[in-house]
Amino acid sequence: MSISRINPDSLHDTPGYHHITVVEAGRTAHLAGQCPLDADGVVVGLGDFDAQVDQVAANTLAALAAVGVGPEQVVRTVIYVVSAEQPVLSRVWARFQASPLAPAFTTASTLLGVAQLGFTGQLIELDVTAALEE
Repeated sequence: MSISRINPDSLHDTPGYHHITVVEAGRTAHLAGQCPLDADGVVVGLGDFDAQVDQVAANTLAALAAVGVGPEQVVRTVIYVVSAEQPVLSRVWARFQASPLAPAFTTASTLLGVAQLGFTGQLIELDVTAALEE
């Protein structure tokens, strides 16, 4: 499997992600949105962005491991944050960048502020696509 990450010179510099990810692989895994839920389905860290990022990162690593890959094989991420404030979005990005899931965010990534997510008290959700071995 070959994964190339590209930042064309004609596009703006990025804070760690790449504008383009090219995968020379035939199979991909599309994870359901990873939420800050514990093993019992309870939202963790009510009101705490950091705790929710940590739970989402842990859940995502477990989901990736279930298909035999790590964060280095992630080819696209979309982070949803319940906030319209840029400093909050930056804090969430930085927390993910400091987590064991950090290599996943060197790929094509999008960070969005949204009004609401699916679970009461949920502040973070992560959408992930990963390339799988043939």
